[in-house]
Amino acid sequence: MRSAALLSLLAYQTWASEQGPNEAHGFNPRQYDATHILHHGEDFTPRQKWADAHSAAKSFLKDWTLEQKVSLTTGVGWMGGRCVGNIASISDKGWDGLCLEDSPLGVRFTDYVTAFPSGINTAATFDRNLMRLRGEAMGREFRGKGVHIALGPAMNLARAPEGGRLWESFGGDPYLQGEAAYETIRGVQKEGVQACAKHYLNNEQERFRTTSSSNVDDRTQHEVYLHPFLRSVQAGVASVMCSYNLVNGTWACENPKLLNGLLKRELGFEGYVMSDWAATHSTNSANQGLDMTMPGDIYFGSKTSYFGKSLVSSVNSGATNQTRVDDMAERIVAAWIYTGQDKDFPHVNFNAFDNNDPATNEHVDVQDDHYKLVREIGAASTVLLKNVNHTLPLNKPRSIALIGSDAGPPLRGPNGYTDRGGTDGTLAVGWGSGTTDFPYLISPLEAIQARARKDRTSVSWWLLDYDTSGAASTAAHKDVAIVFVKSDSGENYITVDGNEGDRNNLTAWSNGDALVKAVASSNFNTIVVVHSVGPMTIEPWVDHPNVTAVVWAGMPGQESGNSLVDILWGDVNPSGRLPYTIAKTASDYPAHVVYTGGNNPNDVQIPYTEGLLLDYRWFDAHNTAPRYEFGFGLSYTDFKYSDIEIVKKYTSNFGSEVARWENDGVTGSEVGASVAQWLHETAYEVKFNVKNTGSVEGWEVPQLYLHPPPSANSAPSILRGFDRISISPGETVEVSFPVSRYDLSVWDVVRQGWAKPSGSWRVSVGASSRDFRLRGTIA
Repeated sequence: MRSAALLSLLAYQTWASEQGPNEAHGFNPRQYDATHILHHGEDFTPRQKWADAHSAAKSFLKDWTLEQKVSLTTGVGWMGGRCVGNIASISDKGWDGLCLEDSPLGVRFTDYVTAFPSGINTAATFDRNLMRLRGEAMGREFRGKGVHIALGPAMNLARAPEGGRLWESFGGDPYLQGEAAYETIRGVQKEGVQACAKHYLNNEQERFRTTSSSNVDDRTQHEVYLHPFLRSVQAGVASVMCSYNLVNGTWACENPKLLNGLLKRELGFEGYVMSDWAATHSTNSANQGLDMTMPGDIYFGSKTSYFGKSLVSSVNSGATNQTRVDDMAERIVAAWIYTGQDKDFPHVNFNAFDNNDPATNEHVDVQDDHYKLVREIGAASTVLLKNVNHTLPLNKPRSIALIGSDAGPPLRGPNGYTDRGGTDGTLAVGWGSGTTDFPYLISPLEAIQARARKDRTSVSWWLLDYDTSGAASTAAHKDVAIVFVKSDSGENYITVDGNEGDRNNLTAWSNGDALVKAVASSNFNTIVVVHSVGPMTIEPWVDHPNVTAVVWAGMPGQESGNSLVDILWGDVNPSGRLPYTIAKTASDYPAHVVYTGGNNPNDVQIPYTEGLLLDYRWFDAHNTAPRYEFGFGLSYTDFKYSDIEIVKKYTSNFGSEVARWENDGVTGSEVGASVAQWLHETAYEVKFNVKNTGSVEGWEVPQLYLHPPPSANSAPSILRGFDRISISPGETVEVSFPVSRYDLSVWDVVRQGWAKPSGSWRVSVGASSRDFRLRGTIA
């Protein structure tokens, strides 16, 4: 096994302070060939569209004054408009202003909207089509409410398993995060709504998020945490939200290395950077790459701003160049034009701060039939972890007992706690600004009763979590006992049961472990259903001989109970896969939330010393056996893999660049170098067959893992492909995964470019990060 020190890659650079002159003065990146970008695996090239949008923006802004341009960059202040963020209109310029609104799973603070499955469940589908459809449906709802900028997707990695907001994002692997972000953004923006990629960067915990410094080495930053944002730029994302925290000692929202060096230069980002709410720390942040301050005031209700009049004064004094403000305004208007919002965009028809005001709420119903997609994603994201002797699917059991408060409807209703900051019934989303109001919530109890009525099944329930004797008595002598357990988290402005956003531990809430053991002691056929924001430790009961099945339902949204019934009764064959690792003990994870420290900037240092070894990569490198590995999930059928073939693809368009890379060169320093077409085009294809050898139709989720050569000093296995494929019994399907030069590169911290390591890359295809069925080599 390679040494942990080597794998942590502590060729550490405090790169946040190492910016060139352009990075420190609002660098303008639009200087490159519009053809030199390609989405890996799809012919989508946003650069020309961006170029056209910028040209139109220049014309639109031609006669604007300095003050008018600055107004585009400055929110009107907290509660100064009808949305959570607002840019003022300028009627004589044909500018109607902007509405910015949460959240990554639906329109927040309004009615007649859909509560979609969370980001973590969307990732668990491993299905790009469902990711895209969810983005499109959310985009239609945001547009229908008159929202210009949807504040999502979130893509902070599940570095610390206790992290409060990891359920908003897409899991523990940068590739999976990036693909889910790409599809979400493409979907949202197809509907004419600007997506906002957040939180940029290294905002992986809630505790001390406004004062802590995330300290990350240069290679880890590029290969792990920057990657989802690279994919966002390739999707043409309109905006990026910088985060509250410091990165290597400098505020993320005024960090020139992050904003100008990585985002605008290396990735060639054409849109604008907005601050998280009240995350702007100075007027000088404009010089460092920040384009818009939100919600505008220095702190909520302060009536002052670091931009606005302060930015005008900074330009007049010479501290900020007029050209920098020109660039800020142009980026904002270009994104507006890029998404088609300059033509026939709906007006804002709700009031986020007063839903009952008849003058400002039209109560427009934008739900359409999106509940069908919610139900589909909820089922597709449900992960079957254990299924002894084909306990599932259920086949008209005579009697069922449902145990635990998580089975039933919330006592206060689905929206009884502000921003879902509390749980007294079934858990379908976490808490905080990443939520929306439920139009309704189908609990498991309601859905199972509806199914039981069809099957003439007797249903009993016990929802008192701390009365374990009553639970055991209710479960006794029933054909099936289903125990529901949960674990919740959210944003740090709400504390629930002592959990300040981040979870204090990884154990089940509401006496869940004791509840499972009590029921399993009285019923030989105990099924456990888990609604959790992230990993949990399940060792107290997972090996109990009477726990015959474990179903990981996550945060499935408003159709929660119906999605679960589809899986339990086999109307849908489970195909969900874990988007993170479930460890046997919390101490097996490489990183945890830092819970103690001071309240001044830089008082709390968060060292990312695990380097590249996030999630399954850490377990693989240290030969640590998880309880359930990343990518794992069972089905009601079986699949056989065969006939792997690796085919080299040739290109004639980028001979010099490819030759340089092949001969120990690195990518150049030009703007957009990290998203260059030659780097991301398909260099190899990995082909293989998958056959359904069982008796029922099912979805298989084949996964491609690359194993770098020793010279790369990298993780043992790296996810670089996945798909979700429906296969009928006896049918064989050919699957093909593209592999790019980017996939076969590492970030060279000395030469500051993507480089090909010497040696061969091994290739594995299989059903999880530890279940490899086929192997090959890329020389």
